[in-house]
Amino acid sequence: MMPNDNAIRLHHRRLFLQSGTTGLGLLGLASLSNSAAFAGSAADNAVPPVPGSLGKLHFAPRAKRIIYLFMSGGPSQLDLFDPKPTLIEMTGKDLPDSVRLGQRITTMTSGQKNLFCVGSPFQFEKRGEVGMDISELMPKLAEIADECTFLRSLHTDPINHDPAVTFFATGNQQPGRPTMGAWLAYGLGGESEDLPAFVVLTSGGGGQTLQTRYWGSGFLPAQYGGVQFRNAGDPVLFVSNPPGVSSQTRRELLDATNDLNRLAYDSLGDPAIAAQIENYELAFRMQTSVPELTDLSQESAETLELYGATPGKPSFANNCLLARRMVERGVRFIQLCHRDWDHHGNLPGGLKTKCQETDQGAAALVLDLKRRGLLDDTIVIWGGEFGRTAYSQGEIKPDNFGRDHHPRCFTVWMAGGGLKRGYIHGETDDFGYNITRDPVHVHDLHATLLHQLGVDHKRLIYRHEGRDYRLTDIAGNVVNGLLEG
Repeated sequence: MMPNDNAIRLHHRRLFLQSGTTGLGLLGLASLSNSAAFAGSAADNAVPPVPGSLGKLHFAPRAKRIIYLFMSGGPSQLDLFDPKPTLIEMTGKDLPDSVRLGQRITTMTSGQKNLFCVGSPFQFEKRGEVGMDISELMPKLAEIADECTFLRSLHTDPINHDPAVTFFATGNQQPGRPTMGAWLAYGLGGESEDLPAFVVLTSGGGGQTLQTRYWGSGFLPAQYGGVQFRNAGDPVLFVSNPPGVSSQTRRELLDATNDLNRLAYDSLGDPAIAAQIENYELAFRMQTSVPELTDLSQESAETLELYGATPGKPSFANNCLLARRMVERGVRFIQLCHRDWDHHGNLPGGLKTKCQETDQGAAALVLDLKRRGLLDDTIVIWGGEFGRTAYSQGEIKPDNFGRDHHPRCFTVWMAGGGLKRGYIHGETDDFGYNITRDPVHVHDLHATLLHQLGVDHKRLIYRHEGRDYRLTDIAGNVVNGLLEG
């Protein structure tokens, strides 16, 4: 035996004992104290197994998957979902100090001499039996109001874009932690062997840059990160074989590469090598599954018209239709990112454009899932990283003004997955500045979404650098008021 071989053997034994002191010891103690738990109860057997690290859900789920429609930049809730007649009356007058209460604001407006209130220029109607106020900018969403849960009292901690997006995605403002989709890919796995558990689609131009870490795996193994599908060329880079390389040749090359990787993994035990092997195998299977998935010409003319989708012409509508096709094929978490909702200026024109790009596709997604029997176990969530201020950024003109960032309260809408249909949760003050009833923090929203998927947010954990981490950090409560009875 070579000296190096002996060192490797001792290294593996040491790792086994270190990890086994808690795992094996606890298993032994649990088996002695409660042998019935190892036999499994009838209730346990009713909870479905999952292919991810959890092995089995914590309780029976209401949903199997999530489609997250992320509107990057922070849509204005005051101009879409939460109209305030007081703001119309107070337009051009200072926001009262008694409303702001000395709360921090961004440097973009902190230097303004006045924080003038500005009312919405758009018309609102109460839509559906729920009587939800929905702006004229979203006529298609208005038609499905009774399918939706409107959360008007969401609040977050960060006040600037990058930390706010990071926080909404990971539960922490600092980069480096796993995103919600990565946590689900890790804990629950995917239902398809031929597609990733977590897929990302992007659309829209301009606005804030979309960092790839917004769908990253953080300190989880790399295979749990989101796989971005592109809007042009190969949906996934290098999914097609290069000219002159057959599928058989690619298979042989992959087998040889994986043999070398397994030798390296047996010697070093590096989880990054295992992730690479798994990613190579998935990529090979995706060479067949992805072209079929992304071929929208297979859809009927009626379905394409419903979404406003056009095969071969990238759009948010196309991505919504792709999301439905991914749901049918077992993808666990689908994130659609649409850019340029950051309206510090030209809000009336800019917001109208963004709604025209997204309203039909988002509403069609909900309708299409419902008619195919998929909405009951799919959660659709629409929203940005924070809301917008009641006061104007810069000068107020009849057809032009802006709003700054506002983390104190904003609105998201959701549908499906056992969430309460035709329901409005929470309330804000007459200025749309502070929450007056039923506040929901981002951690609470994460806990609630995981709960609907059959996961106790306090028990989906990963040990990293000596600490147990989770999506909700050390906070979060399930908001039962959002759930169907």
